[in-house]
Amino acid sequence: MANAKRKITLSPSRDIPFDQLVLSQSNVRRVKSGVSIGELADDIARRTLLQSLNVRPQLGDDGEETGKFEIPAGGRRYRALELLVKQKRLSKDAPVPCIVQSAAGILAEEDSYAENAVRENLHPLDQFRAMQAMVDKGNAVEAIAAHFMTTPAVVRQRLKLASVAPALHELYAADEMTLDQLMAFTVSDDHERQVQVWDMLAHSFSKSPGFIRQKLTENSVRAADKRVRFVGVEAYVAAGGSIARDLFEADDGGWLTDPALLDRLVEEKLTAIGQRIGEEGWKWVQTSIDLPHGAARGLRWLESTEVAMTADEEASLAALEAEAEALSDKWSDAPEVPEEVHAQLEAIEARIGALVDRPKIFDAAEMGRAGVFVSIDYDGTIRVDRGFVRPEDEPVDEEAGGGETAVGERPADGGADDAGGPEAAPRGRSSEPVEEEGLKPLPDRLVADLTAWRTLALQDAFAQNPQLAFGAVLHAFVLSLFYRFSHITCLGLRLTETYFANPPEGLRDSAPARSIDARHAAWRERLPQSESELWDTLLALDANEQASLFAHCASLTLNAQNDAGQSARSDIAGRVALSDVLSRIVALDPIAAGWRATGDGYFRHVTKARILADVTEARGAEFADMIDHLKKPDMVREAEALLEGSTWLPEPLRTPVEDAFDEEGPVAEVPVDEVSADEVSAVDTGDTQVVAARSDADRDGPVTDETNDRDNDDADNRGDDDWDEMPVAAE
Repeated sequence: MANAKRKITLSPSRDIPFDQLVLSQSNVRRVKSGVSIGELADDIARRTLLQSLNVRPQLGDDGEETGKFEIPAGGRRYRALELLVKQKRLSKDAPVPCIVQSAAGILAEEDSYAENAVRENLHPLDQFRAMQAMVDKGNAVEAIAAHFMTTPAVVRQRLKLASVAPALHELYAADEMTLDQLMAFTVSDDHERQVQVWDMLAHSFSKSPGFIRQKLTENSVRAADKRVRFVGVEAYVAAGGSIARDLFEADDGGWLTDPALLDRLVEEKLTAIGQRIGEEGWKWVQTSIDLPHGAARGLRWLESTEVAMTADEEASLAALEAEAEALSDKWSDAPEVPEEVHAQLEAIEARIGALVDRPKIFDAAEMGRAGVFVSIDYDGTIRVDRGFVRPEDEPVDEEAGGGETAVGERPADGGADDAGGPEAAPRGRSSEPVEEEGLKPLPDRLVADLTAWRTLALQDAFAQNPQLAFGAVLHAFVLSLFYRFSHITCLGLRLTETYFANPPEGLRDSAPARSIDARHAAWRERLPQSESELWDTLLALDANEQASLFAHCASLTLNAQNDAGQSARSDIAGRVALSDVLSRIVALDPIAAGWRATGDGYFRHVTKARILADVTEARGAEFADMIDHLKKPDMVREAEALLEGSTWLPEPLRTPVEDAFDEEGPVAEVPVDEVSADEVSAVDTGDTQVVAARSDADRDGPVTDETNDRDNDDADNRGDDDWDEMPVAAE
């Protein structure tokens, strides 16, 4: 008969007075790790000892037991109990539950090592669920954090992870989902949607946490959106809206989950602001979340004057500026400036801005025919553009009837001398004009003849004074763009600002548009209200300022749009080719300017075949193969994810490496390094400006090194001092 297996005998447990316990030198733990002794002591005081100490009888030199017990495993618990005894929170002879091992047999070091190594920590999912169970039973988040020596933020993160769909918990427990992916699902409380997104990932190239967050929030509105900043999160929440937060990533305030409510709040606030502004006396007020690019095209902008500061306001401004300067000086050399100092400076600057940004005063009669555009700016602030007159609201000049003729033109019936008046010959008498006493105005025809001669003389002198010519052209440019209904210039120049018939959504809020608008507004503030003062203002600018203003004015007329609806026009290809020349010179980089290949901005508008071709070009055929089986919406989403951070550009945004242009259209290609800024000239044809690339053959003679040297010398001789010599136009 076979012998039965010997049953093991567990080590006995007993309560041993604390003062009979001593630490063993066989404890393998030497490095401090985890909860401190003090925190562990507090935890034992709260819930008593949860785990017995592992002890062995202490043997003397003679090999006999001394009555003391050594602790090879549980040293930190002993130290915590020792601290409680010192604090008189525990009696020195208090019984301590212990597991007593035999002094012989297994080494004490092995017991110590096994207790710390042969064990398994809680799975993170069990931690999440445990904290959720504590909350469900009435424990506060702060209390749980205090009991487990952590922060309330960490507890909230665990609770958020515990709130994810149970089906996803099971996947995480089976190691089919990473912790980072599970954290990404916490941005939504909709379990059904969470599971849908996970199922979608099975057919998706991207399974990143960022992509999961994007899909779960695609029907929400970011708290950083300008509409949210305009209304305010507090107002949205007070109206019953909810916000999804990401406790594991920076989310700029989270996502608003009720876009319809947000849009209603925006409309109500915009309407109320529009009504209040309309009470100022304007004929019309147009409110819009996004004011279309070029909304003020063809409208006259009213002149206005600023409300002067009162003595109290000037004193307040001086005090605020002094306070800001003193604060800046105090912290200028500090390696790190506290946040409260930054906040204080920002508050002072905001108060200074409110004082400096003066209200405008408009003529009451003009206000009755003008209107206001009210919209939301890109940063969520209200944008109010006052004082625009529509063409149909312009006053009619009844005295200017149809019989008025322009100076220098002859009436259709034969001329000014035959139309009656003092110069007309009496009937039946000689046609010899009758001399009358006193001086009379010169005949119109003679005035026209004399001033024609003067025009040629002035043109000749004008051509010999490049600085004056530049100033006069700049004057004409500024009149065209800042004084829309003014024609007080003797030059046959008028800039036509570029507008887009159907601007894409969001164009006005794009980075280039904001930069242009800011520059235009800054120049408008510097220019005088009255165009009669413009010449003197331009003279007061230094050379760099004049050149900057000139470039700004010229830039607003540049048009590189390839509008397919106008493809029949012969100048479309020409202007696009010329824009390529300029693009190479300025090294245009649409990516650096802020363009991105997004689903809404690009992929949604092209075919699946085009998407696959673009992905192939940008990332390679293997990436295109990964998405070629998807439906169009999924392919759009995947393509955007694949090209995120890429420098790829669609063809219309690219600048050709080589191109050239002549009067007939695109011709032979010229290497980019052979095209310089000197080869670009502006050609005026009435109201149309054409930028042409000149070849060497267009010059008045062969181009030699001597010619180039002479041109460079001429350019060097035109220094900044020459701008001060620009004469003031005669009154």
